[in-house]
Amino acid sequence: MQFYLNGYKPGDPFVEDPHPSVAERPGGLPGEADVLIIGCGPAGLVLAAQMANFPDIRTVVIDRKDGPLEVGQADGVACRTVELFEAFGLADRLVNEGYWVNEVAFWRPDPQDRTKITRTGRIQDVEEGLSEMPHVIVNQARMLAYLLDHMERSASKLRPFYGLHADDIRIDTGGASEHPVEVTLRHLKGFEETGETSTIRAKYVVGCEGSRSGTRAAIGRELRGDPMNQSWGVLDALAVTDFPDIRLKCAIHSANQGNILIIPREGGYLVRFYIELDNARDKEMLENRSVTPEKLAAVANRILAPYTVEVKDVGWWAVYEIGQRLCDKFDDVPVTEMATRVPRVFIAGDACHTHSAKAGQGMNVSMNDTWNLGWKLGAVLRGTAKPELLHTYSQERQKIAKQLIDFDREFAKMFSAHPTESGGAGGAGVDPEEFRQYFITQGRFTAGVATRYGPSMITAEAMFQHLAEGFPVGMRFHSAPVVRLADAKPVHLGHVARADGAWRVYIFADRSDPAGRHSHFRELCGFLGSDASPIRRCTPTGAAPDSVIDVRAIFQQGHRDLAVDKMPPVLLPKKGKFGLTDYEKMFCVDPKAGDIFDLRGVNRETGCMVVVRPDQYVSHVLPLHGHEALADFFAGILIDAG
Repeated sequence: MQFYLNGYKPGDPFVEDPHPSVAERPGGLPGEADVLIIGCGPAGLVLAAQMANFPDIRTVVIDRKDGPLEVGQADGVACRTVELFEAFGLADRLVNEGYWVNEVAFWRPDPQDRTKITRTGRIQDVEEGLSEMPHVIVNQARMLAYLLDHMERSASKLRPFYGLHADDIRIDTGGASEHPVEVTLRHLKGFEETGETSTIRAKYVVGCEGSRSGTRAAIGRELRGDPMNQSWGVLDALAVTDFPDIRLKCAIHSANQGNILIIPREGGYLVRFYIELDNARDKEMLENRSVTPEKLAAVANRILAPYTVEVKDVGWWAVYEIGQRLCDKFDDVPVTEMATRVPRVFIAGDACHTHSAKAGQGMNVSMNDTWNLGWKLGAVLRGTAKPELLHTYSQERQKIAKQLIDFDREFAKMFSAHPTESGGAGGAGVDPEEFRQYFITQGRFTAGVATRYGPSMITAEAMFQHLAEGFPVGMRFHSAPVVRLADAKPVHLGHVARADGAWRVYIFADRSDPAGRHSHFRELCGFLGSDASPIRRCTPTGAAPDSVIDVRAIFQQGHRDLAVDKMPPVLLPKKGKFGLTDYEKMFCVDPKAGDIFDLRGVNRETGCMVVVRPDQYVSHVLPLHGHEALADFFAGILIDAG
């Protein structure tokens, strides 16, 4: 993190001064907004945290609850989601507080006595080298608290308005109104209507209010898919037990008593039980809605035999039904009108896709929905990108949600199936060894790093993928260790990308001396600093030179072998009211932690450019001499500042 750009001040440097426009805004609910976010769940608050980084954009966040979530709900945080939190400067808090899922244990019926369960093996939870971030378990309420804290520390000083329900959403599609979406809000207290209503008009509305989304209904979208026919109980408990793997993530299949997924929780003592409820055996309490924590504990003991669990305290519990459902589109524009209209209303998270909790993907995919959308809204509202960019949100995320639904359906089916004898044939059951292998092969998906966006206006065809095989076009930029040239600090290259809405152009230099006059690296830097550069063309007057396109360089030489003062001006930009030099744009290989050129398959002879979107997905790989191709790519997305 960088600070003190415009002058030293005492106090916490991570608390920003309010943006000038904040002081001019009324204290209560405004009548107009640039962006209205409905819902303070994971999807809503990731979007709010992103929009808080654009203080010149008027964002309003509402939620029908009386205040922030305090306990319960989702808890599994995939590696990719931790990477996302790093962009907000929040990963350290997440990693330090959370339980690290290092290994998974598998249990099945004992072949000698199928009334008992026995351990069949343990595996590493996350494939080696998949991410620099761990898979962690943290209460959803704590994650949301981190995001709320980030919003309040930002220059936007953004806070949600609680006790408001979006009752009616109307869209003026005529194109004449600057704020074409009108939303009627009903005031609530304790989820009960007070009789008071308000109206707010917005340029864009994003519905993140869950599976019963009113926003979804307002734009004529519908969740379609499988019926909910399998019930599970979830129990967060402090318990005394003789089960030996209580502090490991466990997938447990009993012979005929049901199945359990055990997830240890943060803090060293708390544990979560996902408990399968049988539609026949547990029919009475399901139909009568008489499930209690005590009854869930009894089912858990039934499955865990010969082991026992004595629940001493319950932090949170619930019963839910599995149903994989999906909307065909995540915005208000019909497919037939996409050429003439841009979206004004969007839906994200459970509002447009629902699934089981066992694969641990719901919260993670929901957050990545709005991580995809937030920078696009910011770019369009700030006038740096073409409005057509907003079409790519639904195009990209609906396909990812479809993949999640397909994976979740298979995973839930295998987890709920009766276990067969290992190697056994026939029947409707599943071989526990087959389930274990499926878990291993789907590891990249559950870690959140398997997402790959197809070609579009922001993702190019992979014509030059051979220049950087470890940075696949369309997939997230896989970070690797480097050493910062100016101060010799070991850092992760991917961590330099903050949630600031900027594109990144990572220049991986060739073998030649970067200070040499005729190197391809030097020629590229000269182009990027010229009037023909997309940086010069697309950066608004008065904005920081790296606010739209941020250029970084990675050299093959050691950090002691290069001189900072010999580097091109584009890598030493002048910033702030004092014209201070930013020295943190250049990096060298880190031979101790691993050479990034080797780790990511970057061609040493030719070098290359890796163009990365603001949400950290690779958009393009180009040769160092591809100046015109780079300019053409950005010309299809960004707007000339004039």
